[in-house]
Amino acid sequence: MTLLMDATPQVKELYPLPLVPRPWVLSSLFAAFNVVLLVFFSGLFFAFPCRWLAQNGEWVFPVITGPLFALTFFSLISLNFSDPGILHQGSAEQGPLTVHVVWVNHGAFRLQWCPQCCFHRPPRTYHCPWCNICVEDFDHHCKWVNNCIGHRNFRFFMLLVLSLCLYSGALLVTCLIFLVRTTHLPFSTDKAVAIVVAVPAAGFLVPLSILLLTQTVSVSSADRTYKAKCRHLHGYNPFDQGCASNWYLAICAPLGPKYMAEAVQLQRVVGPDWTSVPNLHPPMSPSALNPPARPGPHSRPAWPT
Repeated sequence: MTLLMDATPQVKELYPLPLVPRPWVLSSLFAAFNVVLLVFFSGLFFAFPCRWLAQNGEWVFPVITGPLFALTFFSLISLNFSDPGILHQGSAEQGPLTVHVVWVNHGAFRLQWCPQCCFHRPPRTYHCPWCNICVEDFDHHCKWVNNCIGHRNFRFFMLLVLSLCLYSGALLVTCLIFLVRTTHLPFSTDKAVAIVVAVPAAGFLVPLSILLLTQTVSVSSADRTYKAKCRHLHGYNPFDQGCASNWYLAICAPLGPKYMAEAVQLQRVVGPDWTSVPNLHPPMSPSALNPPARPGPHSRPAWPT
């Protein structure tokens, strides 16, 4: 796999409108409210229906739901305070009047200039308008945790979605079993709490399952949720290295050191044979934006839009 970079001066470049940072108070309160909501409903569940089942010898339910709650709470807190892969602001010496082209697996990417962070963004890097930062391998901004989902915390996001699906399903099944076991008993506080817990558990289980399925397909094909800004021509995705390799890179691969403020470089090393070729074309030469002659059926450029 090779990476080639060309730098060509450009006479004029259109800039996007400045992004105005959103108020962070309401979004932070909403993320804190979600944590409180998880603890509140879990407390009701463990204090009433789960307690009744444990007192009647059904210890399997607290044994299963307890670790699932701990895993869900841990992943939620970790995602709230995680670093999504922030690219710090570049040097003021860098200028926007230069075109940088990066080649990844026969796919050409023109690095977009970020006027807020003052550097050319690497491929799949996007400036989040809510956080006012550039995030590497940007997937989306999750309002539930008030944080971006990117290269460094995507595995925490997948862990949170998976644990929420399992925990919601366990809550729903446990409450239904409790209601079935207590049909011969009069209506009580335990039954009311079981209904109160089962309804939101069932309501969250369906969209969470759809989200988990969507993210599973995206990881398998090396796509991202925010792909409107990085579409590939002719259906060719240069970041796709196969299902197994895509899962390894997204979930298990070492993250590497964090970015420093002095330099902005690609963090993940995809292959050992990445090379950098100096610019051999004069300014404004059309051949500067054309790929070098390479054999193979997939040598067509794939410019992001």
